Amino acid sequence: MLDDIQLRLWNPKDLESLIRYGDNPAIWINMTDGFPKPFDEAAGIRFLERCAQHDPARVLAIDFKGEAIGAIGLYFLEDIFRLNAELGYWIAEPYQGKGIMTKALKLMCNYAFEHFELNRIFARPLGRNMASRRALEKAGFSLEYCIEKNLIKGGVLEDEYCYSVRRETVKE
Repeated sequence: MLDDIQLRLWNPKDLESLIRYGDNPAIWINMTDGFPKPFDEAAGIRFLERCAQHDPARVLAIDFKGEAIGAIGLYFLEDIFRLNAELGYWIAEPYQGKGIMTKALKLMCNYAFEHFELNRIFARPLGRNMASRRALEKAGFSLEYCIEKNLIKGGVLEDEYCYSVRRETVKE
């Protein structure tokens, strides 16, 4: 299965799978509040339009056998933090727990360090999202810090974990 995973550019044909997989409370609960709820056609079109704005692309589709089953993207910091980017990602519920996200994380880090002037890529999963934390660790990310009850999602205070990987530590 993992041999069939790749990252690629988004295209208009992905709208159907984007809505089908993205409009899921189990996805939304682990995302920032910028992730729309519901994830309807209008939200999907806005997402695809934003993805098309950058060259090289900053947000890629996680592809399994020609179908977009998730997203992974870089969000760049500025000023003195400009060599850093935050990584955001999600994968469709039927594909979770199969090692796909770990592979996607590795592919995205290689892509990012090849195409952008970055020194560090970091991700900040909610503390209770153990699957995301494990995927980051398996992809070579190291825990930098944990701040208790620093985030709020769905009206609940959540622990913030920050994992990072640096250019010099990424392996193929």
